[in-house]
Amino acid sequence: MTRFLPATLLLAALLLPPPLAPARAGQDDPRLDALFAKLKSTDSDEEAEAVQRQIWQIWTEHKNPEIERLMRQGIAAMAEDDQDGALDAFDAVVKHDKNFAEGWNKRATVEYVMGDYAASIADVERTLALEPRHFGALSGLGEIYLAMNRKDLALKAFRAALAIDPHLSGLRDEVKELEKAVTGTPL
Repeated sequence: MTRFLPATLLLAALLLPPPLAPARAGQDDPRLDALFAKLKSTDSDEEAEAVQRQIWQIWTEHKNPEIERLMRQGIAAMAEDDQDGALDAFDAVVKHDKNFAEGWNKRATVEYVMGDYAASIADVERTLALEPRHFGALSGLGEIYLAMNRKDLALKAFRAALAIDPHLSGLRDEVKELEKAVTGTPL
């Protein structure tokens, strides 16, 4: 949910269909712990991007075929700038499974695009309650706060995202600018 992910990574996260038969649903997948550890330990931006893609793919996986269908439908609607269609699809996703973090995150993204910041923040908070390592949701939260001219809160959200994924290079630059604006000097 952020402009700071590399464009190819963000596009892949939005458009790649989830696998047909995942073992688990999104944030509960046991593969994530090792991937997050690798994300923090690698010095290679290329390797980090590959790990990010794997994490996004896992986050979109769900064992329920109907939820997978709704996710694909919502993602396709987002790609076509059909916010109403995307919102309808992601509304259905979170109604089917209130514990599926990526459903909440995708809905938060659509709400942000539609200018409903309060709803987007609420959905990001739900995402983070389910998956505290969701660097995309944290980056998105920072974007929401920037749109609301709450630079202090944006800075906090962006720092939290970088603590999880230090390879969000555009986000590092944004943090430096916000540090100047909020504190007067970079930290």
